[in-house]
Amino acid sequence: MSEFGTLESRIRRKSLMKKVMKAEETIQFFKSGMNLGWSGFTPAGYPKAVPIALADHVEKNNLQGKMKFNLFIGASVGAETENRWAQLDMIDRRWPYQTGKDISKGINEGRIRMGDKHLSLFAQDLGYGFYTENGRIDLAIIEVSAITEDCGLVLTSSCGVVPELMMVADRIILEVNTGQPSFEGMHDIVMSQNPPNRQPYLITKASSRIGTTSVPCDPDKIIAIVESKRRDKGRAFTDMDDTSEAIAAHIIDFFSNEVAKGRLPKNLLPLQSGVGSIANAVVGGLAKGPFKNLTVYTEVLQDTMLDLFDSGKLDFASSCSLSLSESPGFPRFFDNWEKYADKIVLRPLSISNAPEPIRRLGCIAMNTPVEFDIYAHANSTLVGGTRMINGLGGSGDFLRNGFLKIMHSPSTRPSKTDPIGITCVVPKAPHIDHTEHDLDVLVTEQGLADLRGLAPKDRAQMMIDKCVHPEYKPIIQEYFDMAKKECLAKGIGHEPQLFDRCFKMQQNLAKNGTMRIKNWDIKIDLCE
Repeated sequence: MSEFGTLESRIRRKSLMKKVMKAEETIQFFKSGMNLGWSGFTPAGYPKAVPIALADHVEKNNLQGKMKFNLFIGASVGAETENRWAQLDMIDRRWPYQTGKDISKGINEGRIRMGDKHLSLFAQDLGYGFYTENGRIDLAIIEVSAITEDCGLVLTSSCGVVPELMMVADRIILEVNTGQPSFEGMHDIVMSQNPPNRQPYLITKASSRIGTTSVPCDPDKIIAIVESKRRDKGRAFTDMDDTSEAIAAHIIDFFSNEVAKGRLPKNLLPLQSGVGSIANAVVGGLAKGPFKNLTVYTEVLQDTMLDLFDSGKLDFASSCSLSLSESPGFPRFFDNWEKYADKIVLRPLSISNAPEPIRRLGCIAMNTPVEFDIYAHANSTLVGGTRMINGLGGSGDFLRNGFLKIMHSPSTRPSKTDPIGITCVVPKAPHIDHTEHDLDVLVTEQGLADLRGLAPKDRAQMMIDKCVHPEYKPIIQEYFDMAKKECLAKGIGHEPQLFDRCFKMQQNLAKNGTMRIKNWDIKIDLCE
């Protein structure tokens, strides 16, 4: 028995007790080539006991590369599961997002076939049966807090794509986590129907509830129940730095001006924020800022959201997961359960990231890309246009549909070969995840560019003036002036680009270790 109760107390449908077994006993159910679905969204709410037991089995019996699976999960999960599976060559296909040094290495070396997708679309397309030949998932592994009398699955710290997995999974293994409090009552579950029978999501504020607190499950599909006491290996808290604090200050000043102009209410509109140091800094700035009675409608809640609650300025938060740090985040949350629990609702990915409520609520979307170009196309996924890092995630869900669409980035990122770093504002992005049509505001520590209502050439000049690092400003200005002159002279100058030169900075980085080119000649070996 744990301090949070017994397995028997969590399994309220008593006929299921006969299916309880140890994690190691479930190995019999797995065969190489199976399509597997897991619960989880970011390192929160994912199965641990069974995936770890299966990895131990592969390692002990030298089955690396001989037991490989296709993984379909709402987003990334803990490194001790998916990244370890990548170390043991246990992953063939992985959709639609991942985190871990070894799994990204396997993807970029061609050993793991990854597909990238807007997360809200992945959730619904999984339910449509688009990802497997027969439209089915062989086996789903779901972490739950409890099982109700009518076989409802009470989830834990995230919802992910569990409702869709219930639609397409042939068999199910449940991990009942008794190593933490039950999350019962925190979830708002909707089992979406497929077209033409799909119904509207009538969410009119962040605190709206439109569903049930558990996921309905066919008890005949459950083949095993395993007790787990493992907690989520949540992301470590990312400290703020001068750059992220400067970006946050620009954004908060922008919000104040929008309120003054009457385009935003005094309590703003529901906020969506990604993860990382800049997101932390923005939320930290809001905790100290002038805005009260704030709400959040997002996909992940990280540690600084607890700070915003503690400041008394955040009234309610809707999310897909509690993406808190292993320490101090989750312990802080559990120790203050009564303080936070009734101010948070967790929704399935297909609802938290659905375009319909995002647009209806008027969410303010804030996310960090790899880079953006002078015309406001942003790259969130592929370094150098080819090397996958994590995936698109849910940023596009919010950036396409929000009230204000903001992307923030340092003007430069550290480089081992250039003390200034590489520029995050380029003439042309080598890969585009978010187009110029979807972004309103771009921010670096240098300044904020409000691009609303500006034609492409005006956008580009504002980007150069406001966002580019001083070391790169004359280089990019020279390119822009040259591109305008040549393209306008030919009558093709709405959005001037010189395709023989627009990627020269990236080419020079690959060959010579710097993006600070000496000139814009077509040769690529001229650097300072």
